[in-house]
This record gives sequence, C-alpha cells and structure tokens, in this order.
Amino acid sequence: MVKKVGVLIIGGGPAGLVSAITAKRYYPDKDVVVMKNVVNGCIPCGIPYMFWSLKNPDDNKLGLDALKKNNIEVIIDEAVKMDRSAKKITAKSGEEYEYEKLVLAPGSMPIKPSIAGIEKEGIYPVYKDMNYLKAIITKLKKAKNVLILGGGFIGVEFADEISKINDINVYLAEVLPRLLANSFDDEFSLLVEERLKSGGVTLLTSTKVVEFLGDDKIKGVRFDNGKELRIDSVILGIGSVPNTTLATEAGLDLGRGKGIWVDEYMRTADPDIFAVGDCAGKRDFYTRRDTPVMLASTATAEARIAGANLYRLKVVRENKGTIAIYSTYVDGLVLGSAGLTETSAKKEGFEIVSGNTESIDKHPGSLPGANKVRVKLIFSRQSGILMGGQVVGGISAGEIINIIGMAIQQRVSVTELETLQMATHPYLTSAPTMYPVVLAAQNASDKM
Repeated sequence: MVKKVGVLIIGGGPAGLVSAITAKRYYPDKDVVVMKNVVNGCIPCGIPYMFWSLKNPDDNKLGLDALKKNNIEVIIDEAVKMDRSAKKITAKSGEEYEYEKLVLAPGSMPIKPSIAGIEKEGIYPVYKDMNYLKAIITKLKKAKNVLILGGGFIGVEFADEISKINDINVYLAEVLPRLLANSFDDEFSLLVEERLKSGGVTLLTSTKVVEFLGDDKIKGVRFDNGKELRIDSVILGIGSVPNTTLATEAGLDLGRGKGIWVDEYMRTADPDIFAVGDCAGKRDFYTRRDTPVMLASTATAEARIAGANLYRLKVVRENKGTIAIYSTYVDGLVLGSAGLTETSAKKEGFEIVSGNTESIDKHPGSLPGANKVRVKLIFSRQSGILMGGQVVGGISAGEIINIIGMAIQQRVSVTELETLQMATHPYLTSAPTMYPVVLAAQNASDKM
C-alpha cells in the first residue's frame, strides 16, 4: 500500500527539522512527514563536546518535541529509491510514500581517505548517530594515544576536548602548514595552535598519514616522512561530502561541485523536489564558484527558504550566494571568521585593504571577566565594501562575527562601519570609544 503525503522530508537533522516546521507554518493544511534513518540523532555542532564538556552525552540529543508540537509525523526508516515520474519514495522497510512536494535533507557523510589500513578497528569516522557516538566515547576514554586526523574546525575541537580527558596523549595531524588555514589568516591560526599546545596537544602540521599500522586493530601510523607513531585510536576529522546518492540515482543534476544543484529557492532540476543543507550545492558569495560550506546555520537558512516556497514563491529571495561564517571555541578562546580572508581574497585576485584593531570587551577593562578582542576586516580597496572579517577573544567574539556576517551580506561600506551605531554597556561590550568593529574600519579607511 502506498501512503500519500503532502510534504515528505528526507533527513532528520537541523535542515530537515526546520524545513518541516517552516512548511507546516506556511501550509498548515498540508500533512508534513519527516523520514529519518537513525532513532537518536544529535546536534551536529555539539558532537565534539560530548567527549568531555557534556558530562552526559545524551544532553546533545536532537529532540523531536518541536515536530510533535507542530503535528508533524516522524518515520524511522531510510529512503533507498526515488521514482520522480510517479513522485514516489521507496523506503528500506519496503514501505512506499507518494508525495506532492519532496525535500531532500540527508546531510553529508564523513570523508574516509584512501589510506592503507583505514578499515582497522579503532579508526572512527564521525557519524551523526547518538548511539554510535556514545559507543566511541566509551572506547576512547580507555585509550592512551589518540590521533585526530584533520586540522579544520572538527579536528581542532575534537583535539581540544579529548586533551582534557585524563591520561590521554592527543596528536593532531594536518597536511597543511597551519591549522584552520581555509578560514583564518596566519596570525589567527597561530593563536589556536598556541592554545592547543598549552593544553597538551602535540601538533603535526605539514604531515600526511600514509598508512595505519596493526593487524585487525589500529596500533600505529606511518607518516609521509617515514616516521611512525604508536596510536590506539584515530578520529577522522577531515570533513564530509554531500550525501547525494538518492538524488543522483534518480537523475537529479549536481552542481560543478559535489552537491545537488539548486536555484535560489532551493529547487532542484525537478520543480517538486527541493534540496537543503549539506547535500545541496553552495555558491560563493563573491565568486559564484561552488564552495564546500557545511554548516548547520547555513542549512537552517536554506531550510526556511525551501519550507516557505514549496507550493508558491512566498519569500522572494535575492540570490547573494553563501557566506562562509564560522565560529569555534578552543579552551576558552573564541574565534570567528566570515567571508574572505586576506589570503583567500588575494588568491582570487581582489585588490583589498585590511583594518586591524585590538580592544577590551568590557569597559573599564578591569571589570571581572574582561578579555582582549582582536578584529581584522577585509575591504575592497576601490569600492570600500566589506568582504571578510575575523575576530578572536572571549565569548563576545561569537556575536561580533555575526555582526560582520550581516555587514557582508548587506554589502556595507567602510564608511558605514566607521559610523556604526551600537548599544554599549560596561559589562557587555567594549567602550563606545573603542568598539573593535568601528576601530578596525577606521584603520582600513586610513590606509585607503
């Protein structure tokens, strides 16, 4: 028997959940069904913190209360086949679902590099499955020597967390010369490296793993320089690839990258099928090239667009592209990045000028909990338009980068940032005379 559904959403992560809730809000007369392939999902960004910061890993569970509250049905099953002509999905259980509108939000799959011995026991890709992750946590806390593969956000956050577990030696291997190289310039990467080293993490930059050693279980690694290291657990933190199997088997187009091609309303080549989140292609805000941005914040923004426009284009959108906006927390140090770095802007051929400043995030700076904040802004030299920004400091840095992200999205000029009107308070912000975004803009303006 085929079950008829108004809106069927494949995937129960942040993109799937927000798509469902938004669809129900805009089309309350339609039945909305979410199909997810794991019983207990988790909040993606919180996964590293399940290993130490969260004393109970279950606290990172991605709950379904919001779906139930909105009368959205949840099915635990896996979509294995799509028949576009019949507008039908076949699940692993054999059940079939006929849809009016379909939203693909299956997320991404962790990269498993082609390294000899990659299948050995004790080598863990990062899947977004609560039960799987809890099993890894139990095993890893018994380890003595742990290698984190990858010096991006995932690898850095895992290294920071696991280094806090007693009696574990943590190594972080990255093929590039520095950490977080795709999102920060050298002076910001250096601060992360110093913080990890002070926490006991051994950094192996410009280092490539060529073989995992051992019989059935991992016992060590061999690097491209010939050196070997004794290891009993490995976490693969080198990123993910879009999960597009269902889409490609049904003949949907991919973009020039690896994600499903979508227009500005998240519609695929099939007008009744939308794709959101990690599985959907992204185009850079400035160059329009495909960009591998996989963030829950980006996914939920896309989900709101798709959910609103399933049956009619209710939310008109100017397609400005994807701004890569990241933030991370490393042993009390908060870093954020939005848009282009100085390195990436120059690589693309943009003529730029940068503005830099340091200030204190409270006033006076002697107030309890005050932190130094460093801000770097990247502007187009001729137009004065903001193209990117980086910030490092205390907790306030997490919201300062969002201000910078909004300014990039609205193509704010250096003059507008110099005259930014802001609310300030001694305990909450820098002094109005020393507000870091304004000072960094003034510094850039002087160079122009």
